[in-house]
Amino acid sequence: MEKRYSIRFAESAARSLARVPAVVRLRITTKIDALADNPHPAGTRNMKGDEHAYRLRVGDYRVVYDIIEDAVVVLILRVGHRKDVYR
Repeated sequence: MEKRYSIRFAESAARSLARVPAVVRLRITTKIDALADNPHPAGTRNMKGDEHAYRLRVGDYRVVYDIIEDAVVVLILRVGHRKDVYR
């Protein structure tokens, strides 16, 4: 049986997700929930400058996260519109 990762949010990421429009938030949370089974889905990329951070595209929004293998955790670091999330 494959291991299932638990999903944890940084406080700032949870606040950012709460500010996203409801329709988009549903799409984002569906993608985030899927990370529990596969933290490296197709379309995921490593962030330049930080080999531990990954980004996931959801339309015009991005989810930046880290995978903590030892604790079997996916830590959501940032959620936001693509024009703002990398700042």
